[in-house]
Amino acid sequence: MRASKGDHLLVHGRIVGQHDRVGEVVEVLGPDGNPPFRVRFEDGHETVMSPGPDTTVQHHVGETKTQ
Repeated sequence: MRASKGDHLLVHGRIVGQHDRVGEVVEVLGPDGNPPFRVRFEDGHETVMSPGPDTTVQHHVGETKTQ
């Protein structure tokens, strides 16, 4: 799994009733975009994580300028 700063990680709930969580990658600590990542979740909590199979990456698409 590769990610870049600004990408979002979607961590799916693993048990019934547990909500999905979305976190923003604020720092990539591994080589070439690989884990571990420093992630900030919606509630402000930050953690270093190596995502498992219940996580997907939503790549950040930069804004394009139009003239």
